[in-house]
Amino acid sequence: MTAVLVLFGVLGAFAALLIVTLLRRGSGRTENADGLLIEQDRRLQAHSDRTSYNAFAAHNSVPTMSDSQRYRR
Repeated sequence: MTAVLVLFGVLGAFAALLIVTLLRRGSGRTENADGLLIEQDRRLQAHSDRTSYNAFAAHNSVPTMSDSQRYRR
C-alpha cells in the first residue's frame, strides 16, 4: 500500500512540475520568425515527399525497374 501511495505521490509531483513549467513559459509570440520559417519549410518538404512517393508514383513504373523484379532470379 505504501508503494502505491509513493507512486501516486511521485506522479502527482511530476504533473505539478509540468504544470508549473508550462505556466511559467507564457504564451507570448516569438521574437523572431525563424521557427515559423523552419516549420513552413518542413511542411512544404513533407507535401513534396507525399506527392513524389505516393502509391501511384511507386507502382506506375515499368515492371523491370521495381525492386521486386530487379532482384528476382
